[in-house]
Amino acid sequence: MPSSTPTATRRRLILTLALVTVAVLAVDQLSKAWALRELTPGERSDLVGDLLGFQLVFNPGAALSIATGMTWLLTLVAAVVVVVIVRASRRIGSALWAVALGLLLGGALGNLVDRMVREPGVARGHVVDFIAYADYFVGNVADIAIVVAAGLIVLAVVLGIHLDGTRDVARELEDADRTPDEPATGATPAEPTADRTPVRAEDEAQTGA
Repeated sequence: MPSSTPTATRRRLILTLALVTVAVLAVDQLSKAWALRELTPGERSDLVGDLLGFQLVFNPGAALSIATGMTWLLTLVAAVVVVVIVRASRRIGSALWAVALGLLLGGALGNLVDRMVREPGVARGHVVDFIAYADYFVGNVADIAIVVAAGLIVLAVVLGIHLDGTRDVARELEDADRTPDEPATGATPAEPTADRTPVRAEDEAQTGA
């Protein structure tokens, strides 16, 4: 079904997506530059006890250091994600989806830049991680954006909001548009009841006369 979102509205949503993407990418790369300049690899600086701190590491894999020997494949996956989001943006009709996809695209680009330009080489570069979460894993701003984007996408699905802005409320709208005398959707119309007003004998006699 073609989207009914006006062209001007879609342009604003695409602009929102683009601005969120640029903001995430800029903050991610600037924070990584700061980490490279101020932090010593392997040394941890606690911010909130053992729960949160800074620790510079170079991650060849995905989150939690998964697939450390498949950096080139992760680069390819990130590139595919970027292409899919850019193509999907042409159908966008929801502000919630615009923000979610902007966060996702900015995060994907942030880590993709690392894989393309950092050592040991193109498509094999190690991602700069520096935000340490207890003793579980070390991440970066791009990772935070991706996690928030995933949460917003789940929220959109729960609320029944599609990418093009349509909602799963067809039944509610159908019931809201019916007249008061019409039965609710799926209900069986009530049969008319016979007039049970008692008739006196005199009236019957007059009627038969």
